[in-house]
Amino acid sequence: MIPKKLDHQTAKELKAILTRLNIFNQRVTIDFGKETVEIAEDEYSIDDILEAAGTLTPERAEELLEEVNWD
Repeated sequence: MIPKKLDHQTAKELKAILTRLNIFNQRVTIDFGKETVEIAEDEYSIDDILEAAGTLTPERAEELLEEVNWD
């Protein structure tokens, strides 16, 4: 991937859009073809994983989280 420099105003507007989506990371990759945002370096919370997957109910997610944290 070849990095491309953004002007200050464009960077500011993109940050504002990502902030509205609750994305606060300094490094992201936007894939317009797949309509995804890849977030670099931060760990993911269970809510992020569930939102991305979109297959578990919040109740089932809580049950699974309790099982994982059972130790």
